[in-house]
Amino acid sequence: MMIPIKRALFGILLMLLAGCAGTEPSRFYMLTSIPGSDAEILSETVAQDISVGVGPINIPDYLDRQPIVTTSNQHGIKLSEFDRWAGSLKDDFSRVLSENLSILLSTDRVSLFPWRGSMPMDYQIGVEVIQFDGELGGDVSLIARWAIFGGNTKKMLVMKKSSFIEPAGAKGYEALVAAQSRAIGLLSRDMAIAVKGLSQGMPGQ
Repeated sequence: MMIPIKRALFGILLMLLAGCAGTEPSRFYMLTSIPGSDAEILSETVAQDISVGVGPINIPDYLDRQPIVTTSNQHGIKLSEFDRWAGSLKDDFSRVLSENLSILLSTDRVSLFPWRGSMPMDYQIGVEVIQFDGELGGDVSLIARWAIFGGNTKKMLVMKKSSFIEPAGAKGYEALVAAQSRAIGLLSRDMAIAVKGLSQGMPGQ
C-alpha cells in the first residue's frame, strides 16, 4: 500500500517542480529622463539658479501599482502578469519629472515633495495625472492638470491642462515604457517653458 502512495506523492512533486521550472520570470522597468542635449533650446534664455519644488504629484490608484497597466479597449484595462514597475510608478514619475526640469532649466536646485523644513524656492509645481497608460504596439496617452505657485507667496501663477499622445512604435512593454518616458518629457517641456516665462516676467507662457 505504501508504494503506490509514494509513487503518487513523487508524481505530484515532479509536476510541481515542472510547473516552477516553466514559470516565466518577471521583467522590471523604470521610466527614463530626457537626454541632456534637450536643454540647449531653453538654457540660454532661462534665468540661472532657479529653485523649483516639484510636487505634490497625484496619480490614479488604478495606475499606481506594480503590474504595468495597459488599455485593452475603450473601457477596459489589463494588468501585466510578468511586466512590472521596478518600484512605485508615482515615485518614478516624480523622479523623472524633476530630473527633466533640472535639465531643461539648467539648475540643480530642484527638490521633490515632501521637502523638510522651510526650503527656499522660487516656484512650486503641483501635478494631478488624469491618464497615463497606453496600448501595446499602439499609443501612450498622458493627460495632466498642473499648476505653478510662487515659492514664497504660494499664490497660483499658472494653471494648465496638458494632453499628449506618443506612439510606442513597436510592440512590447519596453517600447510602451519608452513612449511613456517621452510623454513625461513633453510635459516637462511645457512646465519648463512656463517657468521660463515667469522668470522673465511673462506670466502664462
